[in-house]
Amino acid sequence: MKYIIGLAGIVLVFLLAFVASSDRKRIRYRPLIVMIVLQAILAFVLLNTGVGSFLIGGFASTFEHLLSYAAEGVNFVFGGLANVNEAPFFLNVLLPIVFISALIGILQYIKVLPFIIKYIGLVLSKVNGMGKLESFNAVASAILGQSEVFISVKKQLGAMPRHRLYTLCASAMSTVSMSIVGAYMELIKPEYVVTALVLNLFGGFIIASIINPYEVDPKEDILEIQEEEKQSFFEMLGEYIMDGFKVATTVAAMLIGFVALIAMINGIFSGIFGISFQDLLGYIFAPFAFLMGIPWGDAVQAGSIMATKMVSNEFVAMTTLTNATGLSARAIGIVSVFLVSFANFSSIGIIAGAVKGLHSKQGNEVARFGLKLLYGATLVSVLSATIAGLFM
Repeated sequence: MKYIIGLAGIVLVFLLAFVASSDRKRIRYRPLIVMIVLQAILAFVLLNTGVGSFLIGGFASTFEHLLSYAAEGVNFVFGGLANVNEAPFFLNVLLPIVFISALIGILQYIKVLPFIIKYIGLVLSKVNGMGKLESFNAVASAILGQSEVFISVKKQLGAMPRHRLYTLCASAMSTVSMSIVGAYMELIKPEYVVTALVLNLFGGFIIASIINPYEVDPKEDILEIQEEEKQSFFEMLGEYIMDGFKVATTVAAMLIGFVALIAMINGIFSGIFGISFQDLLGYIFAPFAFLMGIPWGDAVQAGSIMATKMVSNEFVAMTTLTNATGLSARAIGIVSVFLVSFANFSSIGIIAGAVKGLHSKQGNEVARFGLKLLYGATLVSVLSATIAGLFM
């Protein structure tokens, strides 16, 4: 039965993407079929085989060690500040981002990351039927972050047509940066984080290929990577450390604001309508949760968490999921995969602002298709969670 429901969910995702397509006649179905098959194979390998368990275990172990190293720095500065036997979210989940960011900076400086990003992107371009620039950007987004990635392609931003700009922004919203993957693993199981990272990479191209179909002229398929200004090692290290701290404090501020606002709105709705705002959203999203493969008994609560992610951010939703009671293991797994992306309203402003900072006109263009961007990125999350659900 779960396969029938899951397949119905996948068909619904394609229909919703098809309805929003800018040019249905230009949709190329062969790359879509190849990528869907790849998603299914990868989901099966990651969730149901010894090889998948080994890979996820290795990935999780690596981040576990990195987070333990990060804890050394956090404890040196904040040791004794926290209450005994309590685990403050900011100290244990967010501040380790500073160390991960520094590590990314080092790998970037010694040219390891640019090499990985470029050649994985080239391989992806052969599979997805899209341009080299789009494929590079998707991989770079998953490593560098949704705003930083545009710096690496800023030479081409000004001359980029609307349809290619949309695909670049869609990749940035559908993926998550490596600097915060460790923070996610503190809140949800590593196997779901890794599965979502892999499936979203292909899912972003699948949905973009339907909503925003086009072919890139080989003469225009040029990848010009912007080299960062040459810095000394310690200049670079200091910059990445400060960037990591900015990310941690920004996320903390967003959490304070969004959690407080949602609590206030819940209180207002409960007082007037006798039902909280999150519960109301849960009923609206419940049918989608059910078609993703979540048991109907869990659909309302799961739908509420999914909606919380869209109106706030994934950290608020993950903490809500962590504190949720009564959800089945299957529902937790599917919702976890859904939450691993930047698909929320605040990301529209972040991406538009990042592009605008590099090219004012193109930033305004991004703001104009911002809602369509969120719509597509949300479909990517639904597709990834639905396919993962088939193999749970």
